[in-house]
Amino acid sequence: MHPKELVRKTFQEKFGLPPAFIARAPGRVNLLGEHVDYNDGFVLPAAIDRATYVAFSGSESDVSTLVAADFGESVQFAPPNIADKTQIDGTPMPEWANYPAGMLWAFSQVGLQAPALRAVFSSNVPRGSGLSSSASVEMAFGVAWQQLAGWNQTPMELALLGQRAEVNYVGVNCGVMDQFASACGQPDRLLYLDCRTLQWQTVPLSPDLSIVVADTTIRRKLTSGEYNKRHDACQAAVRLLKEDLPTITALRDVSSQEFNRLANKLPTEVEKRARHVVEEIERSRQAVPLLESGNFVRFGQLMNECHASLRDLYEVSCPELDVMARVAQSLPGCYGARLTGAGFGGCTVNLVAREQAETFASALSTGYEADCGLHPEIYICRASAGAGIE
Repeated sequence: MHPKELVRKTFQEKFGLPPAFIARAPGRVNLLGEHVDYNDGFVLPAAIDRATYVAFSGSESDVSTLVAADFGESVQFAPPNIADKTQIDGTPMPEWANYPAGMLWAFSQVGLQAPALRAVFSSNVPRGSGLSSSASVEMAFGVAWQQLAGWNQTPMELALLGQRAEVNYVGVNCGVMDQFASACGQPDRLLYLDCRTLQWQTVPLSPDLSIVVADTTIRRKLTSGEYNKRHDACQAAVRLLKEDLPTITALRDVSSQEFNRLANKLPTEVEKRARHVVEEIERSRQAVPLLESGNFVRFGQLMNECHASLRDLYEVSCPELDVMARVAQSLPGCYGARLTGAGFGGCTVNLVAREQAETFASALSTGYEADCGLHPEIYICRASAGAGIE
């Protein structure tokens, strides 16, 4: 059953009446600019046609009741419980509840008092896959609370509140890319975001191209700490490079030439992490002109270079992701392939000639399964609209 129908049906069964509204917020895939959003870089994501759906109505009390249809679990909490992540009976919230509860917490931090709600949610964005299932949950609930409260936050403002929830409530030091793409997505367009100024533009996705997402089925957990270690290494690099480049505030301010001149001042691991970021930001700067001029071959090469850098310098790949990228890069019609998202498992993103996308997906599935003994999930995706009420 499609998640939209599942949440509508489950809401009726749970609460005895139909929901007042259904909110939807998509997952995202990022074509270029990986692990640079928290370094003030440039990113090129798209919202995809997989999403989190929330069926919801207002509550008669100050208690919010949330049902996770995919888990068969529910929670109840009120504003006094939010800060210590407990339910109204004093028991700890399950981990999945931290994302909607985190949005409520973030609203309160900026003086927005959200009404209680009754809600059922479900998603067809695979969890732990690198397609930003958590951001889609945050944005879907953000839209739901905005609908009930009558606020007029812009999509970017909702995205920034989602980032605040993820960093300060959930505990993942993420940039704003995931929430931004989920909130601001546009059909058949890529999004090019300057993560420092938050200025952004859309880039047409050529009708000759398909975005193919290939899920290794290997799952990762961001809050296990490896993501935050990468974030901390980048901060350490900035502190050390500031001794020679006093005006920098982020790795975005360091050119490749400057970095190469000063790299030997950095500890080995910090140097590798920072080199990926500096070079990836330079790759990202080239993205829009290449896409606009139709130079998909060079753009695909940048994607391939990004994967090698994430594998060798940032060290966030895994054997299954490397197999998936290597097989894809060998197939007809593939311009470029790389891991997408934080890494440590999850998905690759593949830019493929549209006329060959079906054949490519089938051959990729066969090749990956032959090498890894795992059956992948492969989706030919469309760039989709951002979060809203259905």
